Amino acid sequence: MMMIPRKRKNFDLLDDMFGIDPFFEEESKIMKTDIEEKSDRYIISIDLPGYEKENIKINIEDGYLNIHAKTNSENEDKEKEKFVRKERYYGECSRSFFIGDDIKEEDIKASFKNGTLRLEIPKKEEKKVIPEKKYIEIGD
Repeated sequence: MMMIPRKRKNFDLLDDMFGIDPFFEEESKIMKTDIEEKSDRYIISIDLPGYEKENIKINIEDGYLNIHAKTNSENEDKEKEKFVRKERYYGECSRSFFIGDDIKEEDIKASFKNGTLRLEIPKKEEKKVIPEKKYIEIGD
């Protein structure tokens, strides 16, 4: 994946006053992820700061591990407030990882602590196929 800076939508005097680089203008919706390989499993760590455990859904479909997270604005019920700057992200995001058809939901261990989702996915042994020699019988 290649990171491309977003174009500046509007000129904002506050950006210049506070020295904010337009490259960091908006929070990325992509979940920042680390994947670690151990001898018997993979460990996926995904940063989800500000999300609640109840708003994170994980499922497996067609060999893909899907993670979907949702967070709502803190001031949904309050009067409309005018923000000078708003950098915290509210909304939904998701990621998918191909894990194959051999892994089932019950094989995966998931935990969520301090804004980090941790998934442990066991490695399945690849079935080694030993080529069997087949002979062609010679007829009369």
